[in-house]
Amino acid sequence: MRQPLVMGNWKLNGSKTMVHELITALKAPAEAASRVAVAVCPPVLFLGEAQQVLADSSIQLGAQDADIHTQGAFTGENSPAMYQEFDVCYVLVGHSERRTLHGETDAQVAAKFAAVQDAGLIPVLCIGETLEQFEAEQTRAVVERQLQAIISHSGVQALANAVIAYEPVWAIGTGKTATPEIAQQVHADIRAFLARQDDNVAAAVQILYGGSVKGASAAGLFAMPDIDGALVGGAALQADEFAAIITAAA
Repeated sequence: MRQPLVMGNWKLNGSKTMVHELITALKAPAEAASRVAVAVCPPVLFLGEAQQVLADSSIQLGAQDADIHTQGAFTGENSPAMYQEFDVCYVLVGHSERRTLHGETDAQVAAKFAAVQDAGLIPVLCIGETLEQFEAEQTRAVVERQLQAIISHSGVQALANAVIAYEPVWAIGTGKTATPEIAQQVHADIRAFLARQDDNVAAAVQILYGGSVKGASAAGLFAMPDIDGALVGGAALQADEFAAIITAAA
């Protein structure tokens, strides 16, 4: 049985005070939901602070992005190998904001995915379609193309040690929402696509939903058979909301 995973992406938000207050408030809900894996992804500047606060907690640490290089003249970048020193477990790759705001291609995302795995960390592959693609009924084609880029680069077995996060770009911060049924259909399509290449990988891989998940909507999403948790944005910055999502996954 796949373990539920609830992960908070703080994006460009936070302070030292917030790191301490938010993580401290999440420790008890995370401990109470013992069957749920919980992780937070603060900005890279706060990884050290978060590592210290998480020292006595079951909550795991994630990073929001990584470079493909281990070291060198790459100003402003962060190496996956560096994250090891902060006890980072997960690294987001291919987040919709990296793809849209920074122009990251499927090939670049695939290279980052491989670099994260090479460093012994778990990549969280973010995939999903824009509003235009959704309205043009291209969802399946888009997510399959994004998955195929990873498979072509690293092989389908690489996904056995990874997490997939389906994030419909049209449902993030727009006021639009994907119903549990819509989200489930895409998750099922993702699993079916993988099953055509490897049944075992398809059955085991965690597929998270990441489209403006809230405490009130989490239970309906998690009731779906192919939704294994959530990649949470804005609600991850509110202890009560994030705790409610964790509880809903338990």
